Amino acid sequence: QVQLVESGGGLVQPGGSPRLSCAASGSITSIYAMGWYRQAPGKQRELVALIASGGRPDYADSVKGRFTISRDNAKNTVGLQMNSLKPEDTAVYYCICTAALGATILNSWGQGTQVTVSS
Repeated sequence: QVQLVESGGGLVQPGGSPRLSCAASGSITSIYAMGWYRQAPGKQRELVALIASGGRPDYADSVKGRFTISRDNAKNTVGLQMNSLKPEDTAVYYCICTAALGATILNSWGQGTQVTVSS
């Protein structure tokens, strides 16, 4: 199993710049990708940003130029720097990790962290 622990988020004013972090642990052989999804009330979960090992980051159009994803491969962590937040960024943000545990490849999800953008 892979355990994902998220931190960051909370109540942020419009235009704010919070940072989310996620740390993966467990019997991980290697990590193929880490990233972030979000789910707003009444909406489907959507990709925010994803970064594969050795690849370029992939962003949702709605966050391009405002959010930056980063990985620390040595620490099995992923971060999401969010800038110029808008009320429509309000959602529960979930960390995702695609990792190999021996011969098994798993997609694991964090418990989610609430980000509320409001004045």
